[in-house]
Amino acid sequence: MPIQSIEPRRLYRQIADQIRALIRSREFPAGARLPPERDLARQLGVSRPSVREALIALEVEGLVEVRIGSGIYVLGPGGNGEPGSAVQSALGPFELLRARWIIESECAAHAAKAAKRPQIGAIEDALQQMQSVKDKEKRQPLAGDRLFHLRVAEATGNGALVAVVKMLWEERMGPLFMQLEHHYDNPRLWTSAIAEHRLVLDAIIRHDAAAARTAMQRHLDRAYKRFSKSWDVRH
Repeated sequence: MPIQSIEPRRLYRQIADQIRALIRSREFPAGARLPPERDLARQLGVSRPSVREALIALEVEGLVEVRIGSGIYVLGPGGNGEPGSAVQSALGPFELLRARWIIESECAAHAAKAAKRPQIGAIEDALQQMQSVKDKEKRQPLAGDRLFHLRVAEATGNGALVAVVKMLWEERMGPLFMQLEHHYDNPRLWTSAIAEHRLVLDAIIRHDAAAARTAMQRHLDRAYKRFSKSWDVRH
């Protein structure tokens, strides 16, 4: 048999495998509440964001249910098969946010230096699309959000950066991130996100690269903090 390449396994998948095995062995039977995130993180010797990524993956698989303000409950042991390829191949939401912080903040800075009037207009149009969704209380806001970030990347004039941002947004629209966001989606969050995007745009209009970088970093820092809020208390 030829030697097979070894695929590095993401930490959240290793954590999910351990919890999944405990559920299937009935260590945590259907209806049981799992230990709090902080306890799982301490017992496993990992960070709480990594535990949260694992729990979201298990929720997407249908093994657990997250009840904000109550805890994480086991739905059942599930089948004996492996999780779906969409879950196995997905980037963890928090590692994705960290990558976006690095890449998209520099895109914003370069856009502030390079953007021409038509490109700035395209970014403004994307922000208006986000705002119109808010005003009409529709629940399809991500099209405008994605468009805004792509327009910022396009304003750099660098096609490679545009391709990277598109890839990051494909992952951001994947099952893990969408399930995590589901637990926090509310009008207040969307209002805050629009204001944060406005600060990025304002800095680009002024051609202030440092301010654009900082505004994008703060936007993604706040997203990270929003999705890190405890599930043990309501927010």
